[in-house]
Amino acid sequence: MHIMNRGNNRQPLFTSREEKLYFLYLLHKMKSINGVHIYHYCLMNNHIHLVVRLEPNADLSRFLKQVFLAYYSLFRNKHDYVGHLVQGRFKSIVIDTEGYLIQCGKYIELNPVRAKIVTNPGDYEFSSYRYYVEGLYDPLITPDPGFAGLGKDEAARHLAYRRLVIDEEMVSSEKLSSHLYLGSEVFIKRMENEFGIRNVAPRRGRPKKSEKNRNVPILENPRFIDKNS
Repeated sequence: MHIMNRGNNRQPLFTSREEKLYFLYLLHKMKSINGVHIYHYCLMNNHIHLVVRLEPNADLSRFLKQVFLAYYSLFRNKHDYVGHLVQGRFKSIVIDTEGYLIQCGKYIELNPVRAKIVTNPGDYEFSSYRYYVEGLYDPLITPDPGFAGLGKDEAARHLAYRRLVIDEEMVSSEKLSSHLYLGSEVFIKRMENEFGIRNVAPRRGRPKKSEKNRNVPILENPRFIDKNS
């Protein structure tokens, strides 16, 4: 799954390197106890991206709640901040592992380049890019299953990842913000049939009466919610 959340009213979530490091520490601390594996990530100043795999009994909502509550305590005390830190419920999209997963991962790692923060994604400290391109140790990361197929050894895989070209037909900002599933037509149709939800993200605001039972956020579907949460 691709997970995204941003600061309330697009305000900064992070104002320093130390705050981002603390957030990464919280992700690492909370992921295992909640059955979450992180394949890719990118922390921007006012939003975050995660690409994750959930174990059968995982509780993604609890995981993110624990991380943000702990981080909010630091942020509030440091900045004398009052109010909501994040802009509502996180967005989520189910990703087809065949080809799309690793494309999505590299796409979010290129956010600092698109934002003109750096010209080389390897110069950005707070993403998983250097793990896949340089082999930099990162305890937060579970290797993307598609990475092993990029080459016969580590050096070949790192080089292939560096050269991996993002296919905008497969993954784009528009798809990540307005879809619930990212994958082939066969995959999307299977997801729509399985969950009874069309591949369109819910619009902001109160739905019309005729829309109340359509396009609910995928993680609010009963099949994605831990009964004990």
